[in-house]
Amino acid sequence: MRIILASALVCCTAVAAFADPVEGTWQTMPLNDGSYGHVEIKPCGPALCGVLVRAFTPAGEEAASPDIGRQIVWDMVAEGDGAYGSGKIWDPDRNRTYNGKLKLNGDKLSVSGCVLGICRDGGTWTRVQ
Repeated sequence: MRIILASALVCCTAVAAFADPVEGTWQTMPLNDGSYGHVEIKPCGPALCGVLVRAFTPAGEEAASPDIGRQIVWDMVAEGDGAYGSGKIWDPDRNRTYNGKLKLNGDKLSVSGCVLGICRDGGTWTRVQ
């Protein structure tokens, strides 16, 4: 029994060691109306995707949103040195999808995107977990 438990622990530790550093839940910047959300980033196929898992009012109260479960980030690929690109980011303020870029710096994630040569800084998200 001890061998099985030890093997399971080694297996789970090894899987955690290979998790991408950007994986986890991130708090977005406030939208124009002051509301914000939590986006969970995790693998989806060979890339990384982020889904809105919680929404909040400007006062910080959890709120219902038709966008819960919606992909906000998809097809992001690690480029090295904390940079991610080749993916898409959806902006709920403008209801537009941008060619996205992410830049990880500790527990901060810079988000930006471009469409038709027009680029937008999406601000910095903060790691929740």
